[in-house]
Amino acid sequence: MSKKLVVYFSASGVTKAAAERIAKGIGADLFEIKPKTPYTKADLDWTNKNSRSTLETNDPNSRPEIAEKLPDISGYDRVFIGFPIWWYVAPKIIDTFVESCDFSGKTLVPFATSGGSGMGRTAEVLKSLCPSANWKNGKVINGMSEQALADWANSI
Repeated sequence: MSKKLVVYFSASGVTKAAAERIAKGIGADLFEIKPKTPYTKADLDWTNKNSRSTLETNDPNSRPEIAEKLPDISGYDRVFIGFPIWWYVAPKIIDTFVESCDFSGKTLVPFATSGGSGMGRTAEVLKSLCPSANWKNGKVINGMSEQALADWANSI
């Protein structure tokens, strides 16, 4: 049996709730990616072209700092990475996380919550940042029950 880890970034709590349900459903450990500088409501205003989240998304070199020490992933075979979708991609803090760990030979499974869009270019962007991992197709998991989330996660 493989050891599983669910890591997630959640700006509003929606992704956190989903990550907790997945971890519970598959018996995985859980780790929250927290930004060193927390996001304010104004930072997350997607209608403002000068909001922090908009500026980060539009800057390919943006790598927001993570507040806490990253988990030791050496003992995990499968890592689920959760996040909200921002402008059809993962928030840049996910890029920071993916580039900060050695995922060689590990299976990575992205999952997302979204206010209305699909995964967009997320998979291709993340794969390009960490080509040594075995990436599985991502999934937007809005509205899935705990059982449906566990069934999906266990099928990978």
